[in-house]
Amino acid sequence: MTNDETLPDLWVFGYGSLMWNPGFRYKEKRSGQIDGFHRSLCILSTSYRGTPDNPGLVLGLDEGGTCEGLAFCIAPEDIDAAVTYLDDREQINQVYCPVHVDVVLTDGRTINACTFVARKSHEQYVNFPIEKQAELVAKGHGDRGSALEYLSSTIERFDDFGFDEQELRTILAKAQSA
Repeated sequence: MTNDETLPDLWVFGYGSLMWNPGFRYKEKRSGQIDGFHRSLCILSTSYRGTPDNPGLVLGLDEGGTCEGLAFCIAPEDIDAAVTYLDDREQINQVYCPVHVDVVLTDGRTINACTFVARKSHEQYVNFPIEKQAELVAKGHGDRGSALEYLSSTIERFDDFGFDEQELRTILAKAQSA
């Protein structure tokens, strides 16, 4: 028999829409940074932010660099529901690979968190130049809205937390003027 009070919390690191729409219960949220990955518009979205005929682009974690984001602490009693939700949301087509990373929080703590990394071998993984990224962001619209809304909402969170993502801001500006 296990007691939920003795089980550890689960941390989840969000770097895209999880920052502004986590969709699960959490007891703590902190800004933090991971090493070894950077945020990139490297995933073709053919359902949430685009269609197969008119794909949008969404963020993935790609190899190299660093990434600032939000770490969410999930209490033991909420872990099962959160994991089920995240599997349904992030693993719809296996383009993301769940991994555990060390996150250095702004309060000085280092925690281990689950996050979702772009699977480079997946057919929806791309590495397009900025102009092509802006074009896909401008045109993509799917079940959950437009790729432009997605990127704009994500960048608003960057502003809320002081994250500097100049390349993504450039892509957003180009997409808005397309």
